[in-house]
Amino acid sequence: MFNDLTSAASYISTRRSCRPRDMIAPGPDSATLREIVADALRTPDHGKLAPWRAVHVKSGQRPHLSEKLQAAYLAEKTDAGRLELEAMDIFARHAPELLVVLHSPRESSKIPAWEQELSTGAFCMNILHAAHVRGFVGGWITGWPAYSTTVRDFFGKPSERIAAFIYLGSPVKPLEERPRPEINDVLSEWDGG
Repeated sequence: MFNDLTSAASYISTRRSCRPRDMIAPGPDSATLREIVADALRTPDHGKLAPWRAVHVKSGQRPHLSEKLQAAYLAEKTDAGRLELEAMDIFARHAPELLVVLHSPRESSKIPAWEQELSTGAFCMNILHAAHVRGFVGGWITGWPAYSTTVRDFFGKPSERIAAFIYLGSPVKPLEERPRPEINDVLSEWDGG
């Protein structure tokens, strides 16, 4: 895809997360969404376990997701107010496209659970990269729905966990750079000690 290192470096240095509330249409169509997820399959995966999967929540299902999220939230937080329930409605309706990524660990005597979790995170990141290279923006969100077993049950089974709600679309305005860590704060030389 890249003709030279400069193109690849430019791509990496321009990827930004976008707030789901700042996404508009168009989002990836069904064929492009399949390509994005297919590209994400190139994730590092010790043991070839594929301890992750994605569920596409189509735009026509968003009102139903909103109802289910609000009901789950209200069942857990019986004193929830109007603003909290509206937040669940907005959460369900953000952005043109939504993927729910589930960490789906596999029983393995050789591959530690931690490595499978890392692979799931890499799968999520690869979805964001694959969307970006196609001209879309993405946002990886968790929040209360990601940690609710009731919400998890909408998409998966008890052995799974929601790793991400990944929203995809087009930016309503150009994305601004945010502060990043200083390289010397994250990269050091091992002194052999």
